[in-house]
Amino acid sequence: MQNGIIILSTYPDEQTAVKITKNILESKLTACVNLTSIRSLYWWKDRIEDSNECLVIFKSTSKKARALKETIAKSHPYEVPEIIEIRMNSVNNSYLRWMIKSVLA
Repeated sequence: MQNGIIILSTYPDEQTAVKITKNILESKLTACVNLTSIRSLYWWKDRIEDSNECLVIFKSTSKKARALKETIAKSHPYEVPEIIEIRMNSVNNSYLRWMIKSVLA
């Protein structure tokens, strides 16, 4: 059986995130996307940056992980996109079945 995965990525704003994630949803690489506004502090080009961003939480399956990460990277507006994969160690079985069904091509 496939495992569930979560991929985290930040975008410059919600409008950009929605546009990109809708295309990714339509390609059946992710079953669900959550978006939330965040404030990020980070090093960039020898300076500490303080930015408002949109955090996107992609929920998918291990079978789709590679293609999903590649698609995020190709469509991402940042020079160095944050793309972090987290394996779901424990997930409701009915939710996992729904995710698998949702990403079937």
